[in-house]
Amino acid sequence: MPKSNTFIITRNELRRVLVAFGVSDKNAQSVFATIDKSHRHINIITLASLLEKMGMSRGMLSNVLRRIGMDDITINSVFNMVDEQKISAETGRLYNAEIESS
Repeated sequence: MPKSNTFIITRNELRRVLVAFGVSDKNAQSVFATIDKSHRHINIITLASLLEKMGMSRGMLSNVLRRIGMDDITINSVFNMVDEQKISAETGRLYNAEIESS
């Protein structure tokens, strides 16, 4: 029996949801390739980040997550974690800065 924080959706159901929300076939294939690489499982943060990078708005993404069975509190938590992941990625980048003295 799956954990209470596990959401299960079949490949065909996920494909239907993605198509219904305007994800191109090429992008859907990319999502499934990512899922296949991780033994047919995907972290929801990874899925949300991937769909956002493909151009899906947070409003549309919320609807996708609702279709999977998530409530609004969990969806908000997912978005917070996606934002934290972005901030962590930004702070890990190296920037070249030069200061000229006059």
